[in-house]
Amino acid sequence: MNELLRRTFLRQGAAGLGLAAVNQLMGAPKDGAHGAISPLHHPAKAKRVIYLYQAGGPSHLETWDYKPKLAEMSGKPMPESFTKGQQIAQLQGKELKCLGPQFPFKHYGKAGQHMSSLFPEMGAVSDQICIVRSMWTEQINHDPAHTIMNTGSIIAGRPSMGSWVLYGLGAETDDLPGYVVLLSNGKGGQMQPIAQRQWSAGILPSKYQGVKLNSIGDAVLYIKNPAGLGADTQRDSVEAINALNKLQHNAIEDPEILTRIAQYEMAFKMQSSVPGLVDMAKEPQKVLDMYGAKPGDGSFASNCLLARRLAERGVRFIQLYHRDWDHHSGVKVGLEQKAAEVDRATAALIRDLKERGMLDDTLIVFGGEFGRTPMSQSGDGRDHHIKGFSFLLAGGGIKGGISYGATDDLGYAAVENPVSVHDFHATMLHLLGINHTRMTVKSQGLDVRLTGISGQVVHDILA
Repeated sequence: MNELLRRTFLRQGAAGLGLAAVNQLMGAPKDGAHGAISPLHHPAKAKRVIYLYQAGGPSHLETWDYKPKLAEMSGKPMPESFTKGQQIAQLQGKELKCLGPQFPFKHYGKAGQHMSSLFPEMGAVSDQICIVRSMWTEQINHDPAHTIMNTGSIIAGRPSMGSWVLYGLGAETDDLPGYVVLLSNGKGGQMQPIAQRQWSAGILPSKYQGVKLNSIGDAVLYIKNPAGLGADTQRDSVEAINALNKLQHNAIEDPEILTRIAQYEMAFKMQSSVPGLVDMAKEPQKVLDMYGAKPGDGSFASNCLLARRLAERGVRFIQLYHRDWDHHSGVKVGLEQKAAEVDRATAALIRDLKERGMLDDTLIVFGGEFGRTPMSQSGDGRDHHIKGFSFLLAGGGIKGGISYGATDDLGYAAVENPVSVHDFHATMLHLLGINHTRMTVKSQGLDVRLTGISGQVVHDILA
């Protein structure tokens, strides 16, 4: 009898926890949203993140980190003192020659931010931007570099940063996923695949994983009901399926069944919310022109506008992957194409959020998985590079109009205020009101966190 009572207690307790989990996945009213970190560890500056991920490894030397000394040495041998014993991707054992910056730089804004002439629109909003010129990472090939940038670890199966944020803060929307991913392809570089594990929930419950929306065609497959099937019939189907799932959960008490229940509910709600989300008909033409967006074309510009609409609707973490930044050859032509794809739209997103009063609590991140070498590859390209590259940050508690850190005279290594991937993650979480050392989950007997065993908040860039 005692064993029966114990089982009943455990089953009912699990069901109660399950209901809480379902509610958390489905979202809560905007004035009551919370996640695992409730209350927050400290007052938050940002409520959400829009991460403009430039996949492929943008060259810092043609974008945000001008090196006149490198220009002087273009075509000359790279000093061995920089490279001896260092990890190099595809130039290992090759003759190393310097390749000077391919574009002039200009001073922009009241603060005189030094930026490539390729980015005049971003230069026009440079007083809102912090340039971190001293980023470094650990992995020199694309896939592991993406993995550590997204998850803080090279070990497959760790949660992505978006999943950590959703886990910690919970959702602010009840009819859209709290973590959304958008992909766009451009021109001017090698196409690198983006694995879905980059937005995986890993060891966290799968309800925290990112949801990829299609940029071309229906944002979600089968979002429309078949002919003859109305919303009421669909609602009846969902309720019947969920009732069966609840019976199964009561029998085997698998927490992932609760996720399945919530996913059916979310899918049903998205049938109403997603068409309105992607319908740009009510966007003024001047807004479309500001972004350079043509809704439905799958471009980075259209995804930036969609990111603003997602942010307005309470999505917590929005990640835009824009590919083709891998310039092993033709870096000059390639970067002209990439800049044309991202310059106007990125600046428009910053302006748009500011005009709507949302920039102050939206953290915008612009950067890739690593940088490029000061040495030439194929005569006119650059190899992968991990010892020094640049990131841009704006809004959400970031001090605008400043540059932080520096690489050496040739742009090879971060030498002033180096910022690791873990430092970046710690700073992002800090802005969201989370102490990165205190948000952990148990896995295989270890306390796992986004920042591993290191990471320092970069306080000097905070407003």
